[in-house]
Amino acid sequence: MEETPKVSILATVHHHRELPDTPYNLWLQDELADVLDLPHDGTRVELIGGEIVVSPGPDYAHNVIVRTINEEFLAAKLRDPAFPWRCVQTQDLNLSDIHDGYIPDLCVLSNDNDRRAMTAQLKKVLPEHLELVLEVTSPSTAPDDRRPGMRRGGPSKWNGYARVGIPFYLLVDRDPKEARTTLFTEPDTATGEYRAAVSWEFGEPVKLPDPFGLEIPTDEWEPWQRI
Repeated sequence: MEETPKVSILATVHHHRELPDTPYNLWLQDELADVLDLPHDGTRVELIGGEIVVSPGPDYAHNVIVRTINEEFLAAKLRDPAFPWRCVQTQDLNLSDIHDGYIPDLCVLSNDNDRRAMTAQLKKVLPEHLELVLEVTSPSTAPDDRRPGMRRGGPSKWNGYARVGIPFYLLVDRDPKEARTTLFTEPDTATGEYRAAVSWEFGEPVKLPDPFGLEIPTDEWEPWQRI
């Protein structure tokens, strides 16, 4: 019998708790948040590098950035009905190969995969459904979204997305010391790293290459306020 692990709960909750099953199994069954007695107020619970990470819901400026990117995809569809990409926000993503579970700020799918996921009424999409994922950093989540660094020694979402072969990872970093958007490409599934990247400072248009061919304005994007 598999031993039930003691797990560290990071971000806004910091303690150890005995769980009735593995964190991954509980997350798959949509039971993890209830087992942890988390409020149903937008609080997110994810598994990142095998760790339970709990974070508050995002602020308005964060959501505006997500909306701007979503609107550019929608506008492209309205200009050209043959535009093949669709977006969905805060969709559970099951990284079954590494037993992680994320909630990207935005997922971009092909028309075909969008229809497949909708017809199957999926609660959790799989990496093979996605072409691009977006994460917008917040003070509590930035170390989990970026490459691992001093504030996160274990694998981050950057590693996880590369490990499962998501072709494009768009990271909008609202840290006042950064204030830039980076598009990571060429995932190496063996090492869990992206081999290429291009960045734009806030105020510069983000130019998504083929197969998207979109230019996203960032003039109104704001870093988070220093505390």
